[in-house]
Amino acid sequence: MSDQYESVIGLEVHVQLKTESKIFCSCPAQFGAEPNQNTCPVCLGLPGSLPVLNERALELAMKVGLALGCRISDRIKFDRKNYFYPDLPKAYQISQYDMPVSSKGHLAIELKSDAGTLAEKRIGITRAHLEEDAGKLLHEGVRDGSWVDYNRAGIPLLEIVSEPDLRSPEEAFQYLVSLKAILQYLGVSDCNMEEGSLRCDANVSIRQKGAAPFGTKVEIKNMNSFRAVHKAIAYEIKRQSEALETGTRIVQETRLWNESKGETFTMRSKEEAHDYRYFPEPDLVPFSVSSDQIEALRKSLPELPQARFERFRKQYGISDYDAYVLVAEKALADYFEACTREGANPKLASNWIQSELLALINLKKHSIKNLPNLPPKHLAGLIRLIENGTISGKIAKDVIVEMYDTKKSAEEIVKEKGLIQVTDTKLLEEVADRVIQANPKVAAEVRSGKAQAIGFLVGQVMKETQGKANPKMINEILTKKITSQK
Repeated sequence: MSDQYESVIGLEVHVQLKTESKIFCSCPAQFGAEPNQNTCPVCLGLPGSLPVLNERALELAMKVGLALGCRISDRIKFDRKNYFYPDLPKAYQISQYDMPVSSKGHLAIELKSDAGTLAEKRIGITRAHLEEDAGKLLHEGVRDGSWVDYNRAGIPLLEIVSEPDLRSPEEAFQYLVSLKAILQYLGVSDCNMEEGSLRCDANVSIRQKGAAPFGTKVEIKNMNSFRAVHKAIAYEIKRQSEALETGTRIVQETRLWNESKGETFTMRSKEEAHDYRYFPEPDLVPFSVSSDQIEALRKSLPELPQARFERFRKQYGISDYDAYVLVAEKALADYFEACTREGANPKLASNWIQSELLALINLKKHSIKNLPNLPPKHLAGLIRLIENGTISGKIAKDVIVEMYDTKKSAEEIVKEKGLIQVTDTKLLEEVADRVIQANPKVAAEVRSGKAQAIGFLVGQVMKETQGKANPKMINEILTKKITSQK
């Protein structure tokens, strides 16, 4: 994008709330049932059926609003959003129009600077409102037409709408990471994008840098991962900036992201609020929420990501970046704290979790939420063996893989395979002498002041001892022997 333009981005995130039943009926709200099994006259919109609000859904929605610093409405009202689509059996959706559950909040995101430090930016939250989800259209594997599964119809949704405060795909990505963390900490949703419990639409426009008016807004849909959101926004920014540079008119429309082609394409012209003919839901009487109820919910909030981030930095002495990475995923932060409770050095635990453990999880396509193969107690045991010099870091990298595959502790594996680090000074001195004699040129470089050259000699000693030598002891022995030679 040319330096003369800037992108203006707002996100609409639809969160399926984790309730036992749907928002206006008693049908189960779980994912994965046989098509159209979790339905009833209410969620199918049959004549004469009447909705009843799920109190738990409202509580979860208000908790999210409180966590985002929003003003919680003391008056709850629902509205009908009228439109016709096959996945909407009533031909209208029960939503909230002019009186959302919460409004005027903010979400702090952490952005990494070129220097590697983190800087905070606040993104405004316009509103968060409750509504019912639609059914699901199934197109694949259907020869003629499409099928509709109404199991999802009526599942409680919270739509969180941001202010157009985001200025890049990277900021949008970090916004989603931070929002997902809050939702996980609150326990209001499982945030599984593959199952549709977290969905995101992006509104993107381009304007002259420094200009006040917004450009023509384009809505992007069909993004099924945070990376897809990043790529779709980046593509749309490029498309719109090229259109402005060539004098092509940008149309206000809804576009779909095509993951395989890496581009967006037109779906339909963008609707305005009046197109939906909103009016108050006649079957749900507005009601009040007392300040005592709101205050009780506020007091029930758990420790949130920002507070945990600050605590991790102070309590464990880890860097801002490490604390941010750990806190961004609740299960990861929980695992880290469990390791420290088992006696692991916090900085070493942070390093091993972020490097070796996450690499293993990604390789095995597992989840940090469920790691029976490598409980925190076992990782803490491995870290202790490194700290007390029983094994080297190099050996530990092989041990953790075997721990993961066999469910054995580090102590068991090290004992079975005879991997205990060699700390016998006499033996290490003999190996060091052989390595120095075999590499006189490198030894001369070390003697002349090229300290980094000793790394090669350390590597040769490690090779001879099959990685079992203590690297720190080797370094000291080699340095002493070489510098004492004339």
